[in-house]
Amino acid sequence: MNVLLTGASGFLGRNITQILTARGHLVRPISRRQGIDMCRLLAPADWQPHLAGIDAVINAAGIIGESRRQRFDALHRRAPIALFQACERAGIRRVVQISALGADETAVSPYHLSKRAADTALRQLDLDGIVLRPALIYGRGGTSAAMFMRLASLPLIPVLEGGDQKIQPVHVSDVVDIVARAVCPVSPPIPMKLPMKSPLDIAGPQTLAFTDWLQALRAAQGLPPGRFVHLPRHLAMGMFYLARPFHPMASPDNLRMLSQGMCADSRDAEGFLGRALLHPQTRLQFEDASILQGQP
Repeated sequence: MNVLLTGASGFLGRNITQILTARGHLVRPISRRQGIDMCRLLAPADWQPHLAGIDAVINAAGIIGESRRQRFDALHRRAPIALFQACERAGIRRVVQISALGADETAVSPYHLSKRAADTALRQLDLDGIVLRPALIYGRGGTSAAMFMRLASLPLIPVLEGGDQKIQPVHVSDVVDIVARAVCPVSPPIPMKLPMKSPLDIAGPQTLAFTDWLQALRAAQGLPPGRFVHLPRHLAMGMFYLARPFHPMASPDNLRMLSQGMCADSRDAEGFLGRALLHPQTRLQFEDASILQGQP
């Protein structure tokens, strides 16, 4: 298949490209690294030249924090909606939208609300669209994974309040395998049908407290158990506000998302794959989706 992939130069996009290519598909990348800025493709007509000869589309573009040139509304909402509308006009039926866990009716942050708007628009179009909502993705080369690795390596680790926020980290290989199967279902087909009109949450099979996750990241780096300093919410928020101009991930909204936890039932994702999701292991911190190569 010929697959158009947005966000192709990002952590998830690079892994998707690797696996789709290994499985015999041709990927047409869309990213600023290829000289294409999605924030300028805000009308269906802007996407038409990129869709010639395309069989399926994956939208993996996303940012966790805004910058002057990259805004949630343009990158997460306006450009994807224009892309989905262009697909409908061009007769490209299979579209995979990679959203985020929490982009549901409880969403309050600009990040989640912008993702949810595109998710809703896709489901309302006459397309074989599927919305995937991953939890915290880890693996070699991930920006957020590297940030948590650095945080875990500190001699005294700051955490929000008690650090007992619940997360279900999911390995990048599991997410990519689901994306690949959504684009081109395996043969023979898996028992579970594609959830075309319902989002599929992708969360790891093990629920961890945030402090336990950080301890696991320390162990992966060969470090002894760490010590934590518990920051009150108002102090942590203040620190994030001060750091925001220097690092896009230092957003108070990201802190709020962490405090809400990032959990979901993993059984639907496992049913979709037809296998169990990977449990967090030390070696997986340093693996990417290449561990899937050779698998159908």
